[in-house]
Amino acid sequence: MAKIFITGSADGLGQLAAKELIDLGHQVVLHARNTERGKQAINKTPGAEDVLTADLSSIEETKTLASKVNALGRFDAVIHNAGVYRTSAKEIFNVNTLAPYILTCLIQKPKRLIYLSSGMHLHGRSKLDSFKTDSSRISYSDSKLYVVMLCMAAARKWPDVYSNAVDPGWVPTKMGGRGAPDDLQKGYETQVWLAVSNDEKAKVSGRYFFHQKERHHNPEADNVQLQERFLNLCEEITGVSLPNNI
Repeated sequence: MAKIFITGSADGLGQLAAKELIDLGHQVVLHARNTERGKQAINKTPGAEDVLTADLSSIEETKTLASKVNALGRFDAVIHNAGVYRTSAKEIFNVNTLAPYILTCLIQKPKRLIYLSSGMHLHGRSKLDSFKTDSSRISYSDSKLYVVMLCMAAARKWPDVYSNAVDPGWVPTKMGGRGAPDDLQKGYETQVWLAVSNDEKAKVSGRYFFHQKERHHNPEADNVQLQERFLNLCEEITGVSLPNNI
C-alpha cells in the first residue's frame, strides 16, 4: 500500500486519480484551494485519508502546505496535478510553475514524483528573462514547459527518485471543457500507473508520457543550463531552493 499526495484533487483529473488509487487500496491525501472546496472534496472522495487546503497562487500558502504535508510523514508519491488555464498570467505562473517548484523543494522527498504538463508545452518557450521583469509575457504553454523542466531537473539531481511528466490529453474536465476530444479515463490512468505500478516501464525517470507511452517533449526541458537558470530564478522569487540528492 502506497501513501500518495495529490494537488488539485477537489475535482477533475486529480479527483479521478484519487478515487482510482483509493479503489486500488492506497492511502490518498487530497488538496483543495480552500476549506469549502476541501469539504466537497472529502464528500466526493470516500476513503480519502485527509484533505489539506492552500491557495497555490500564494507563495506563502504553498510553503505552509508543504509543512502540512510533511507533518503527515513521508509520502511514497506526490502527484503535482493542480493547474489553471483561463486566468491571469500571474496566476498561471504562480499555480502552474512556482507552486510545484516550492512543493518539490520543501516536501520530504518521495519515491515517485509525477508532474502534469500538457501537449501545449511543445509550443512553450523558456522566456526566463520574463520571470522577474514581466511575468505577464508567460503563457500557459510556457508554464507547462517549466513543469517538464522541473521534472527533468529533479530526475537529474535525485537519481533515487522516479520523476516523470505526463500529458493527460485534452480531456472533458472543467478545465478542458465538455467538447474535449480525448479519453477521460486515459487522462488519469497514467499518473496512477506512474505513482504505484511495479511495471518496469513505469519505474523510470526523466520521461514524458501520454497514455502510458513515452512521448517526445520540448528539448528545451532537457537543457541543463536552462534548468539551472530556471531553478536559480525560482529560488530568487520564492526564497526556497531545490536540495541536492539527500
